[in-house]
Amino acid sequence: MDYADFGRYLAQQRELRGVACSDVANVTKIPLNLLVALEKGDVERLPERIFVLNYIRAYAQVIGMESQEAVLRFEEIDRTVRNERDAAAANQGNRRRRIAWPVILIAAILVVAITVLAMKGILHAPRRA
Repeated sequence: MDYADFGRYLAQQRELRGVACSDVANVTKIPLNLLVALEKGDVERLPERIFVLNYIRAYAQVIGMESQEAVLRFEEIDRTVRNERDAAAANQGNRRRRIAWPVILIAAILVVAITVLAMKGILHAPRRA
């Protein structure tokens, strides 16, 4: 389940109760475009999480749903999505580290080699009188 599934669930519950989305917007004072984003699961268009939770509570109350149930459903989905994102980010970070080590090692060897060659060249350079 993801945010879009949760949004469809909210919209379905609202429609079953015969409440228009514009009525929810009027009663809750939540802008209609944010309610539409919530029902579509478009979290990129929504504000910070704390506001979304309050929107869900108000939405549920207006349509006659148990607000705590709706919030718990959202939090469960949000936790799952965040865990999946964190795991994907960790895998990406591990991949970058695996690629970076050989590059760092080669660069270090080159620095040491250039330093040794430079030192050797300086030590064996003919001295001028």
